[in-house]
Amino acid sequence: MTEAATNGPELSIVTPLDVPGQPRLDLDRALEAILFIADEPLSVVTLAAAVARPVAEIRASIARLRADYDGDGPSGEPRTDVADEEHAARGIRRGFELREVGGGWRFYVREEYDALVADFVLTQASTRLSQAALETLSVIAYKQPISRSSIASIRAVNVDSVVRTLLGRGLITEVATDAETGAILYGTTDLLLTNLGINSLDELPHISPLLDDGQEGFDRD
Repeated sequence: MTEAATNGPELSIVTPLDVPGQPRLDLDRALEAILFIADEPLSVVTLAAAVARPVAEIRASIARLRADYDGDGPSGEPRTDVADEEHAARGIRRGFELREVGGGWRFYVREEYDALVADFVLTQASTRLSQAALETLSVIAYKQPISRSSIASIRAVNVDSVVRTLLGRGLITEVATDAETGAILYGTTDLLLTNLGINSLDELPHISPLLDDGQEGFDRD
C-alpha cells in the first residue's frame, strides 16, 4: 500500500476568503466588513466561523485592526486583493474604536466624541416615531432589561433597525449583558421619562387591561 493510499487524498478546504475564480480577500478587511454591520458584539469564535480561519489568526487580525484604528501601527496581512503590495498608513487615530464588550468585539465611537455624535443624532432625528418604533419602545419599557431577540420574539418581527433608531434617538440604551448568552440587554433612558412627563417607570400604566387577551406579562412588578 502506497503512502498516498495510506494517508488518503489531499483535501482542499475552500473558505470564504479563498474561492476559486474569485479574488482572494484580505482577512483584516473581511473582519472589518463583518464588524461594520454587526448589531451586537461578535466573539472570536463567531468571526472565525464566518471566515473559516483559525481563532489564533482572528485574534492577531483584531490586534492589527485595533492598532490601526488607534494610530499605533499598520494593519493587514500582505494584500492579496490588489496587484501591488500595499501597507496601511501609520499614525491616523480614528474617531471609532474596536472594543471588547461582553465577550465579543464591536465598533464604538471613541469616548471623546460621544457628546458630539449624540447631539448630531438627536438634532437630525425626526421628532415623530413610527408605529413600529412606538411598539418596540413599549416592549422595552415594560420588559427591561431585555435582549433584541426577546423583543423580536414578542413582536414577531425583526427589530434590528427599530432598535438602532431608538438608540439613535437616545430613548433606550445598553444597560447590561446577558451572562449566559452574551446578548446586549436594553433599557429606557431618562429622556423617555422626560418626554412622557413622568418621574419613574413605576408611573407607567398597567397594560394588561388594554390587551385583548388579558396578558399579564407586560405588567410591571
